[in-house]
Amino acid sequence: MNQLNRFFVDIDSYRHAVSPPRSLDYGLRREGRVGMLAFSAKCRFATLLCFLSIYVSTAVLAEDPVTLRVMSFNLWVGGVQAGQELSQSAAVMKLADVIGVQETHDASGDNSVKISKELGWHHFAQGGRTAVISRYPITGHTPAKWGVFIEVSPTLTICLFNVHFPAAPYQPYQLLNIPYGEAPFISTEAAAIDWAKRSRGEPLQRMLAELVEVRDQGVPVFVTGDFNEPSHLDWTQRAAEQGTHPLKVSYPTTSRVTEEGLLDTYRTQFPDELANPGFTWTPLTQAADTQDHHDRIDFVFADNRFCSMDNCQVVGEDPKSADVVIAPWPSDHRAVLATIQLEKPK
Repeated sequence: MNQLNRFFVDIDSYRHAVSPPRSLDYGLRREGRVGMLAFSAKCRFATLLCFLSIYVSTAVLAEDPVTLRVMSFNLWVGGVQAGQELSQSAAVMKLADVIGVQETHDASGDNSVKISKELGWHHFAQGGRTAVISRYPITGHTPAKWGVFIEVSPTLTICLFNVHFPAAPYQPYQLLNIPYGEAPFISTEAAAIDWAKRSRGEPLQRMLAELVEVRDQGVPVFVTGDFNEPSHLDWTQRAAEQGTHPLKVSYPTTSRVTEEGLLDTYRTQFPDELANPGFTWTPLTQAADTQDHHDRIDFVFADNRFCSMDNCQVVGEDPKSADVVIAPWPSDHRAVLATIQLEKPK
């Protein structure tokens, strides 16, 4: 039994958890007996990271490359907003091994639990209408539940961070004078960056605080999510000159994630933002609609120390808009599917 298998998070029925315990006890599993550690949540998390550090140094880096398919998928108000069957969303998720899910709830509750049961996979509810669904066992989470530990094999555990950042104010609409909530219209890159930081800066920093702590222990990390903000790699001067976007904006949220050593998997696969815009928002409107703006706001980021790209694809409604087609398409967002080789750092 490796070190990580001796160290676990006590999650009641984590395979299909609807309401995870508010506080989790970490302990050592030794020959069937459990010794619970009477630490604060922060101390327990630090102890878990210590064990993960030992585990990574002795196990993960010695393992042959592992193929992992990681998806980000916004269900659209619990996956039933337009009267669609949940089986349609399940068909999308079958393409992946681990999925960061957003908009998990409708008025009746968390439909991602129902989808995970239909698939027979593991589930963890993060709160805030987000969840992680995985073919592989879910063994724990970071204190604020931004990150979820997944045991991909007996010698490989990753941490998937899944986010759904605030939708408003939405800077593309502000720049294009499209009414949305009570946000003012703006006209400059500086104003767009300022409003983006006001909109998403605080939750971004809270997520990154946990991500950095995990990553510093040598654990492979991923970020999935509906960022509700475009990429600094897309709103370039070239894109502005072509008319794809109204002006250049170095959007701060994706910039900060890449600064922490994570790869934007789609833009790594397709570096030309003009030839491959990779729009995920939205299948519901036409490109010429003056009351909308198509954009790439759903992402899969991968740890640049451990990951090399096999492929990254947009999953959606038709061949014009997506690399992989699922019909009928169940969401107002397209999904992103990254196929990654996890390997020892060069």
